[in-house]
Amino acid sequence: MTRRTGRRPGNPGTREAILDAARAAFAERGFDAASIRAIAAAAGVDPALVHHYFGNKDQLFLTAMNFPVDPGQLVPRVLAGDRDGVGERMVRIFLGVWDSPAGSAGVALLRSAVSNEWTARLLREFITTQVLRRVLEQLDVAPAELPLRGSLVATQMIGLAMMRHVIRLEPVASADPEALAAAIGPTIQRYLTGPLPT
Repeated sequence: MTRRTGRRPGNPGTREAILDAARAAFAERGFDAASIRAIAAAAGVDPALVHHYFGNKDQLFLTAMNFPVDPGQLVPRVLAGDRDGVGERMVRIFLGVWDSPAGSAGVALLRSAVSNEWTARLLREFITTQVLRRVLEQLDVAPAELPLRGSLVATQMIGLAMMRHVIRLEPVASADPEALAAAIGPTIQRYLTGPLPT
């Protein structure tokens, strides 16, 4: 009997090998440029096995990031309602995740990103492709403005997470989430849909 050659089938280490290859690919190439085929090749498996374990590239990315919440389920809630309330809803939902037990993974990622460029790249890709792009593309803003608008929103949201959960600056650290949403939401809204300086 001849032994099969080629890519290895699934085994207990296969899932971790795929995740390691995915983290490296997403950090080096970014979400858009990283392909399932290239990740599978780096892990030494067939692309079908990547799909078997993770479904699609979005799910692979979320698992590689070890983030407990799928932004694809949250973004529709941010967008539900009038356009002028998106900023406030975004802050409210963001705090709902970060203030919950599930938010501890985000806090750990944020702490790591401050001192580790590889983690910082992954966090940038996550924020850009999984959250901000999904919101901004639904708000009918000029495509050329998307990078600046997204970056401005990120400064506020990540700054809020940093001050509330890492540095624990009072009174922000213990403030009621509704009060923070009301205070910060209009600034987020201006970054999302308001006029930009020329």
